[in-house]
Amino acid sequence: MFRRLMLLPILLGAVLITAAFVSPALAKASPGPAAAGDGTSASSGVWYEIFVRSFADSNGDGIGDLNGVTAKLDYLKSLGVSGIWLMPINPSPSYHGYDVTDYYGINPQYGTLADFDHLLSAAHQRGIKVIIDLVINHSSSEHPWFKAARDPHSRYHDWYNWSRKGTDLAAISATGSPAWHALGKQHYLGIFTAEMPDFDYDTPAVRREMIRIGQFWLKRGVDGFRLDAAQHIYFDFKSQRDDPRILAKNLAWWSEFRQGMNAVDPRAWIVGEVTRDTAAELAPYFKPLSAVFDFPLAVRLIDSAKSERAGNLGEFLAQTDAALHASSGRHGVDATFLSNHDQDRVMSQLDGNPEHMRMAAAMLLTLPGHPFIYYGEEIGMRGSKPDPDIREPMRWDRGTHMPGETTWKASTSHDGPAVSVEAEQSTPDSLLAFYRTLIHWRSDIEPLRDGAVQAFAASNPHVVAYRLSDPHGRVLVVHNLSGQAQSVPLESTEGRFDQVLRQTHPVSLQGTELHLPAYTTAVLQ
Repeated sequence: MFRRLMLLPILLGAVLITAAFVSPALAKASPGPAAAGDGTSASSGVWYEIFVRSFADSNGDGIGDLNGVTAKLDYLKSLGVSGIWLMPINPSPSYHGYDVTDYYGINPQYGTLADFDHLLSAAHQRGIKVIIDLVINHSSSEHPWFKAARDPHSRYHDWYNWSRKGTDLAAISATGSPAWHALGKQHYLGIFTAEMPDFDYDTPAVRREMIRIGQFWLKRGVDGFRLDAAQHIYFDFKSQRDDPRILAKNLAWWSEFRQGMNAVDPRAWIVGEVTRDTAAELAPYFKPLSAVFDFPLAVRLIDSAKSERAGNLGEFLAQTDAALHASSGRHGVDATFLSNHDQDRVMSQLDGNPEHMRMAAAMLLTLPGHPFIYYGEEIGMRGSKPDPDIREPMRWDRGTHMPGETTWKASTSHDGPAVSVEAEQSTPDSLLAFYRTLIHWRSDIEPLRDGAVQAFAASNPHVVAYRLSDPHGRVLVVHNLSGQAQSVPLESTEGRFDQVLRQTHPVSLQGTELHLPAYTTAVLQ
C-alpha cells in the first residue's frame, strides 16, 4: 500500500616527525568504536571503506572476495585503522550490490558465511572492528519478496509501495529520477531505479523483518552498520525535502531500529548516510544513530585544500561540532570523510595535485570524530564518474595482473606503477607514509579524536587553525595550505601553546610566532 504519510497530521611517523613528545595525559586510550582486541594500544578512530569486489582476490577469478580482505588485514593494521566498512556483501544481481536479493546470505562471488566468520575473527584479533552496509530502504526487484508482491493477494504486497487512484505517476523522486515504475497494470515506488523497489515502512511486518535482519548480523559478530539511504525511509519525493513530518517519521523508525539493535548489542556502532547540506540538518539523526556522514564538511575540506585558502573553515568546524554536540551530548561524534564510492576520488577532485591531497588528508585526520578513508585514497588513486570508474581495483603492486589483484574491471585512471602499495611502502615520503603518520598521531593525541572544536582566528587567509580540548588536555592544530611559508601569531590564544607535539615538516616557534613551511601541519600543546 502507498505510504500514508501525506494523509497523517504528523608506521613511518618518525620520518616526518621531529618533535616526538606527547604528554601522558594526551596519550590516554580512547573508548571509541574500535577498541576491539587486547586493548593495549589506543584506537585511532579511523575507518576504512572497502568495495570487496575491487579490493583483493584470493582465488584468482579476478573478483575480490572476503578471504582477500582477510589476507590484507595486516596491511590495514599497519595503516593504523580501527575499523573497516564493507560495502554490500549480500547476494545481488548487480556489480555494486545495492539491490539485495537475500539479506541473510553472502554474495557467492565473495565467499560464504564461513568466510565471513573467519574475516570477523581475524579482524577482531587485530583490534579491527567490522561494520557492514545495510541496504534496507529498498530491495532488489529480483528479491523473492518483490516477486511475490506482484500478486495483490500476497502477504508481501503490502511490503512495497503501490500506486492507487489519484497517484501522480509523473512525480519526481527525492533523488531526482522518476519515482513510479510500471509493472503490468500496477506502478510501484522506486526512488533510485526501477531495479530498487522501496519498502513500505508503514507495514509493521517490514519493520519487524528489518530489525530481525540487523539482529542476525549482530549475533554473527559484526560491530555495527552503515545505513544506506538513511533519510529516504520516508523521504520519497522531491517535494518532501523540508517536510518536518518526514523527518519525524524517519527518526521514529531509526529509534525503533536502534532499540532493536540494543537488545543484542548496546555498543553496536551505527552510522547513517544522510546527504544534507548543513550540520543543523544532520544533527537530529545523532539521537537514534551513533554518527552521520558529514557531507557538508567534505566539500569544505576539499575546497580549502584546492584553493589553498581557509575561508571561514575554522568557524565552520566549531559550528558543526556545536550543532552535533547539542544533539548527541558528546564531542568527537562526527563521521568525517573526503570522498566515497558515490563521488569522484579525492585525487581527481584535486586535479592530481599531491600537495593538495596531503593537506586535505591532514585536515581530515586532525579533526575529532571518526574519519573514513575510501580504499586507495591513501595511495592517491584517481577516478571520476561514471560510478564503476570510481570503484576500480585496488593497486597493490607496481605491475598489473599480479596475484591478489582484482581484474573484474580495466582501469580508466591510468595511474602509473608509482601509485601502488608496493611502490609507496618503500618510499619514506610517499602519500601512504603520510597517511600512516597522521593516523598514528590520532592514537597518541586524544583531543584529535575526542576534542571539542574552537575556532582560532589565524588572520592569514592561507592558514586554517583550531583548538581541540577534552578533559585530558588541549591542543592547537595549524595547517599552512599554501605553497609558501607562512607565519601565525599565537599571542591571542587563551593560554600558551609553546610546545610542538607533531609536525609534517620542521616548524619553528619564536616567542609567540609560529613559522610553517609550505604545505605543513603542526600540532601544539
